[in-house]
This record gives sequence, structure tokens and C-alpha cells, in this order.
Amino acid sequence: MSQQIWVDADACPVMVKEILFKAAQRTQTPLTLIANHAMRVPPSPLIRALVVSSGFDMADHELVRRAQPGDLTVTADLPLADELITKGVAVITPRGEMLDSANIKSRLNMRDFMDTMRSSGIQGGGPPPLGQKDKQAFANGLDRWLAQKR
Repeated sequence: MSQQIWVDADACPVMVKEILFKAAQRTQTPLTLIANHAMRVPPSPLIRALVVSSGFDMADHELVRRAQPGDLTVTADLPLADELITKGVAVITPRGEMLDSANIKSRLNMRDFMDTMRSSGIQGGGPPPLGQKDKQAFANGLDRWLAQKR
């Protein structure tokens, strides 16, 4: 079976989904969005939305179950990314950063450190909203992955 793109769609920004819809059509790459709520997707035999039951990490579990080595997953969820990378699945964040075995552990360590800081009362503020630069970085990273797979 050919490579597929999987999306952790519960928190995926609309502009990222729009890029994915166009890329799937342009490259004839199957695209599946997984979430615990209904989503609108363009009518296409290549694009589908899969709704899982609402429960803690249900979409994550389904992504790990379905994604295969060589596929690509779009997620900002670092523990999910780590699980997918271990399985041989490529991971890109909505900001266009490719996560892999070389960088995921340091990202998880930083996430855990920030959680510890927040729990001790230090406020961090979180990441800024996605901007044009992030949109371009995502599109470029996606195009690089798609080009590699041809």
C-alpha cells in the first residue's frame, strides 16, 4: 500500500488542514483526519475523516494503531509523536518541524521541564499563534516529505 498522511485533527489548525487537502489532491496521497468530533472534509476519494469515541487519547490510540512505517502523521502532541517515531512513522508538527529519533527526546524533556515549572507556579504563556511563517514552514516540510516519497 502507498504511503498515507494521518492527522491528529482534534487540535490541528484550519490553515494546516487546507494545505493538506490541496497536497493530497495534487499528489494523489491518501489523507485521513482522526478526531473525536465530526469534521468537514472536501469530497474526495483520497480524503476522509474518521471519528473515534470521545475519551482520553482515543484519537491518539487510533493513529498509532493505523499509521504504518513510512507514513506521515501531523501532530503537535509530543508523547504521541514519540510513539509514532518508534513505530517508524514520520512526524511533522503544524509549525513545520520534522520530529525524529534525533530530536524527540530533547523535546519531551523540555515539555516535562515546562510542566514542572507550571506546576510550581511559574507561568510560561505557551507558544504564539500560528502565523504566515509557520504556514510556509509546514507547507515546505510537507512538500519535502511528499517529494521523498515519489
